[in-house]
Amino acid sequence: MSADAAIAVRGLNKSIGALHAVRDVSIEVRRGQICGFLGPNGSGKTTTIRLLCGLLTPDSGDGHCLGFDILRQSAAIKREVGYMTQRFSFYEDLSIRENLRFVARMYGVPRPNRVVNEALERLGLTKRQKQLAGTLSGGWKQRMALAACILHQPQLLLLDEPTAGVDPKARREFWDQIHLLAGEGLTVLVSTHYMDEAERCNTIAYLDTGRLLAFGSVADIIHTSGLTTWHVDAPDPIALATELRRQPGIAMVAAFGNTLHVSGPDAAALNAALAPYRRDSSLRWTESNPSLEDAFISLMERNRATGSVAA
Repeated sequence: MSADAAIAVRGLNKSIGALHAVRDVSIEVRRGQICGFLGPNGSGKTTTIRLLCGLLTPDSGDGHCLGFDILRQSAAIKREVGYMTQRFSFYEDLSIRENLRFVARMYGVPRPNRVVNEALERLGLTKRQKQLAGTLSGGWKQRMALAACILHQPQLLLLDEPTAGVDPKARREFWDQIHLLAGEGLTVLVSTHYMDEAERCNTIAYLDTGRLLAFGSVADIIHTSGLTTWHVDAPDPIALATELRRQPGIAMVAAFGNTLHVSGPDAAALNAALAPYRRDSSLRWTESNPSLEDAFISLMERNRATGSVAA
């Protein structure tokens, strides 16, 4: 475990009933980093995050979070964690201020009025502090939930799909706040389905069927996917996509308007498959870098086909 690691765990396994939810996961996250967890529904994202910070006890494996042993010191870890759940879990018939005051008292925060005022100011909630929580839009509920998470000055923030159903402007403002908090030394673990949000993280963990398929920066994950990608503008992209998907050497074809993204893990095989189509003057081809979404879909398909992915 490096000196600047907020989290370092090895060989975590967790079964829930007959489901092996987390399979031999090892991760290290540095202090002040934003680590994004991605994967399909049921991939083990939330379970893994809870194991990392002692909210769940693994069946096997070990490690440390914020300097505490995840097996024997989970109570100490919990005091240092702010947890923002996917579901809005505050009293809708209380105002923003009343909810935050209640949370501050639950945490035993010293000088709660001062701390609540600071959180209201930081999240731009001061003018709305008397508004009932139940009348807030999704974006304002999100801000209030984040304010509640940081009242006790945690060292680690857990965010479980925090921007689901929130408009793009509110999502961007939320992420600006997360980066400010990380810049102050707060470590953030966030699960998300949005590729643009994943790209705002320092590191990304991609899970499928409980396995950690990839861990690293966006650039690292795209590079290790081994994909070659071409973009093609076509007058009839749907017909072309149908035809291309039948060709050997082509692993993925995705439509973006009139442009198709065509990818494969073997550059020579992909180029051979595309050679006849590149002679068609009605098609405009451009070689491009694979996207993060391309890399993730490729990893998932390989995992489903083989049951594992080579490191």
